[in-house]
Amino acid sequence: MLVVENLNYSSPATNLFQRLSVIFTDVVFIYAARECCRCVKNQKGTRDILNSPSFVLAVLLLWNFGLLIVDHIHFQYNGFLFGFLLLSIAKHLQSRHLQGALLFAILLNLKHIYLYVAPAYGVFLLRSYCFTQDNSDGSIKWRSFSPLRLLALGCIVVAVCAISFGPFVAMGQVSQVLSRLFPFKRGLCHAYWAPNAWALYNVLDKSLTTLFVRLKLVNETMLPRASMTGGLVQEFSHSVLPSVTPFATLLCTLLSMLPALASIWQRPRGARGFLRCLLLCALASFMFGWHVHEKAVLIAVLPLSLLAVESREDAGIFLLLSTTAHYSLFPLLFTPAELLIKFALMLIFTIFSFAALGRLHSALGCLLQPLEVVYLSGLAAVAVACELVFPFSPWQQKMPFLPLLATSAYTSLGICYSFLRLYGTLLRHDGRKPKQP
Repeated sequence: MLVVENLNYSSPATNLFQRLSVIFTDVVFIYAARECCRCVKNQKGTRDILNSPSFVLAVLLLWNFGLLIVDHIHFQYNGFLFGFLLLSIAKHLQSRHLQGALLFAILLNLKHIYLYVAPAYGVFLLRSYCFTQDNSDGSIKWRSFSPLRLLALGCIVVAVCAISFGPFVAMGQVSQVLSRLFPFKRGLCHAYWAPNAWALYNVLDKSLTTLFVRLKLVNETMLPRASMTGGLVQEFSHSVLPSVTPFATLLCTLLSMLPALASIWQRPRGARGFLRCLLLCALASFMFGWHVHEKAVLIAVLPLSLLAVESREDAGIFLLLSTTAHYSLFPLLFTPAELLIKFALMLIFTIFSFAALGRLHSALGCLLQPLEVVYLSGLAAVAVACELVFPFSPWQQKMPFLPLLATSAYTSLGICYSFLRLYGTLLRHDGRKPKQP
């Protein structure tokens, strides 16, 4: 199993080891979910445990459909990693900032994809931990800066990175590590386009190319064949629109994060303000990052569960984002034997989410806005067309990429909308008087 050249290796012992190791490491995630539930503000006088915020949160985390299929069917170790992320968030909610910083430093060295939310951690800890006091108007009190607290944070980061990268430095392999951490030659998008802004950009480029070819504005023989829909992980060029570079994606990502980062710097609202900023940084990186994987959307979906059980508006955003994001993961399970399983699991989780959050927030009507209900109805139609109708249609042979294209493009719209709506909640909070955690 550990021989690199031994491709497609499989044995009963290997499968057993992989499955049991995923289950065993989920202990970290379970413990993190427990700590998060302790941070939730339960309603006073509530005797119905099944309808309490902490119980609903526990189910939303432990039985999350996306994490379940990615780890236990598609096979990865994301539960273990998300356990560190949620545990770090919980420690900050409990005002144990050094422990939260240590856990995130470990997480970042376990998997660098969590760089997505590193800016939120950096700005929050500098503003709300290293600066110990605010002025009466909520602005920063520069004289309250604590060098010792900054030194403590620096020591944590340096110590963790030294343990992680020390052996590679000693063997002179740092360049090899960095080339694998940031593989820019893999191209803008993954083989299956993650539902983000670049998926919509690709669709627009394809549409314009088709239009220009019909209008004879572009020579079809000069265009690359299926450069973006061939299912290969490689660099490609757009046909009509300007090709996107890694620097352009970095610039777009940072610019989309700036309002959220500026918000928690100028008007810190405690750990829950940090959590909202973390969600926006995660979605900004997902929306505009380079070679984003579809599963990365879970970095926003799972922590949003904490806000969903406390706020009616956040519950509506969670329902839209989680439903859209979870369906966007369907292409990971592509065999006919998995069709019934993924539909059943997603329906169970989605029905529970709508029912539990509706009861929790005493919603007389739907938690979603009318446009959002229409969008999710369209999502159901896309699911039926792509998963049940298309495989038996004559287009299956001519355009095998069409279901992936439709799934990516349609779910991109929902995730983009959720990102903007979440930003809207941040801007509205900025107009209110800041609160202490």
